[in-house]
Amino acid sequence: MLLKTLMKQKNSLTTLSEDTTLETALSVLEDSDFRCVPILDKTGTFFRGNIYKMHIYRHKSRGGDMQLPVTTLLKNSTKFISINAAFFTVFFAIKDLPYIAVLDENSQFSGILTHTKLLSMLADGWNIHTGSYVISVLSTDDRGSLVKMTKAIAKYTPINNCLTLGLTASSEFRQILFTLPAEVNKRMLDKIIHNLHKKGFEVTEIEDLHTKF
Repeated sequence: MLLKTLMKQKNSLTTLSEDTTLETALSVLEDSDFRCVPILDKTGTFFRGNIYKMHIYRHKSRGGDMQLPVTTLLKNSTKFISINAAFFTVFFAIKDLPYIAVLDENSQFSGILTHTKLLSMLADGWNIHTGSYVISVLSTDDRGSLVKMTKAIAKYTPINNCLTLGLTASSEFRQILFTLPAEVNKRMLDKIIHNLHKKGFEVTEIEDLHTKF
């Protein structure tokens, strides 16, 4: 299961019980320098939501009672994913959050997946740290165009990674980003681009990974 390898386990996290006061929660957040932490039920089993430092500060600045429980300012109570969730479910669920709670097969709190960890996984999967160039190729959504494109590149080199961007219902074009392996030099790159042009494809951008990583 992909999430099990990416998430931070419950026993390594700072969490708070639902009956913790706002005053105590703020002290924990200030000491840890976290933006927010997960709130669990009194048994430490089930996820209740998140408490954010900024919301406690706002409450305190307005003269709010700091002895109230953290559930008073609870956020993201419905923001969680199953440990068996599909990748695209995870990707869109975490979009606006610093992390998302992960629940096990029994709906018990298992840990969190951070935004940073997910982006790091995508970067690793794209192989940008071990590649030479990323070329962006413009293509129509015609059947077989991707096959022709990859064949034009594979004539000279294997392909480390391929990513599609920009395809929408209102557009007939898409950008295909190819990461080329480390052994591709400038001379080989020129041959690849020439072959793509010959096959009718436009190379719109070239990223030189040697100068970026």
